[in-house]
Amino acid sequence: MAMTTTIQAEQSLYIAGEWQSGQRTVANINPSDISENLGDFAQASQAQVQLAIDAANAAQPEWEKTPMERKLAVLQAIGDELIARCDELGRLLSSEEGKPFAEGRGEIYRAGQFFQYYAAEVLRQVGDTAASVRPGVSVEVTREAVGTVAIISPWNFPTATAAWKIAPALAFGNSVIWKPANLTPASAVALTEIIARQGLPAGTFNLVLGSGAEVGDTLINSTQIQAVSFTGSVDTGRKVAAATAPNFVRCQLEMGSKNALIVADDADIQIAVEATIAGSFSGAGQKCTASSRLVVMDGIHDAYVEALIKRMSELKVGHALEDGIFMGPVVDGKQLEANFGWVEKARQSGAELAFGGERLNLKHEGYYMSPTLFVNTQNSWEVNQEEVFAPMACVIKVSDLDEAIATANDTRFGLTGGIITQSLRTSALFKEQIQTGCAMVNLPTAGTDYHVPFGGRKESSFGPREQGQYAKEFYTVVKTAYQRPY
Repeated sequence: MAMTTTIQAEQSLYIAGEWQSGQRTVANINPSDISENLGDFAQASQAQVQLAIDAANAAQPEWEKTPMERKLAVLQAIGDELIARCDELGRLLSSEEGKPFAEGRGEIYRAGQFFQYYAAEVLRQVGDTAASVRPGVSVEVTREAVGTVAIISPWNFPTATAAWKIAPALAFGNSVIWKPANLTPASAVALTEIIARQGLPAGTFNLVLGSGAEVGDTLINSTQIQAVSFTGSVDTGRKVAAATAPNFVRCQLEMGSKNALIVADDADIQIAVEATIAGSFSGAGQKCTASSRLVVMDGIHDAYVEALIKRMSELKVGHALEDGIFMGPVVDGKQLEANFGWVEKARQSGAELAFGGERLNLKHEGYYMSPTLFVNTQNSWEVNQEEVFAPMACVIKVSDLDEAIATANDTRFGLTGGIITQSLRTSALFKEQIQTGCAMVNLPTAGTDYHVPFGGRKESSFGPREQGQYAKEFYTVVKTAYQRPY
């Protein structure tokens, strides 16, 4: 497909079917090379957000009534174009977010798969019938669109996370107002351009770039939307829940976590090390599914730590578009400063720095940090209880499986958890007892499929699950119809 993005950064708001300028612009700095500005992107005013809300409400009934094969074709076309252009758009994503090109390309491809999956899901919207307890009465149970949905997505997976929200919202007949993270506006505009080409009723899909204080607050406090799907921090998630509750607006929250990877005494060390590398350090650790706690049984502890440090020393850090790198920069200067704050907190708590913990000065000036490992840490320490969002992991030594699972569960979060073991009994006990929404055996804690539910427990998630057929629980409302023929 020869089509390429034609981003006009200053006119990067898409409202009621038209591209618009904003009240001001913000620079989009490449974290791999901070001398490069990828563009100055528009910021929506509160009045423009309200215009988007009005347009979405006006368009939603028409889109919901659009024939299902037309909806299928729209979603399929979006997915096909994302996949066809995954190299081009992957470079764009990596340039503004900092993840290596292979990960950026993979994210765009996965985003396309989400749209393709929900294109097929359009045709699977079937209801139920039931016999009534009353003679001569029939019962039908169907689902209808919620209405207008506000989607607030993060910067760490700027296209994939947005896709797994936007695709089901459109598939089930809703209109969408999308507020992406301000750190990754170019990817948002690129996806919006693809959606805009599909000829949806004007206002069905709207893009409003801007800060949480202006755009986000306007959306979550509105009485004219019916649902808010949010992915981000716990503190902001609480704010979303508090704002939507008085207006009886349904909300879906995917927030932080503090995931543990257990390494059992019988683990294959090579599998354990590679699962750790992928789970703890890919994407510079900027994943809600990252394994930042490494809960290691004492029988394998020393051999595992030695092998892990050796493998970490082989990882190449560099410009996101450079060949052969494993890890790019972190997303911006604020994140880098926070990361080194956590390094210092770990040291002050008594942790032993086994590898990394340094800012890297490379060929390009960027926000580079070495992958970092601490050993001899305690689960109760702040560094092991709060989400760090850095390429940093802490080893916690335990004596047996019971202590390992208890340690993994000793957190206010519960998104993912993993174990490396060769024992079926051990894996069965782990899957039964781990208090997380996703459980991984002999796999990294980061990495999930798109056709099955995703979400966590405790303070990691609130509301219905995302992805797969489970998404309909959030994006639809149930109607029960009773009928007597005469």
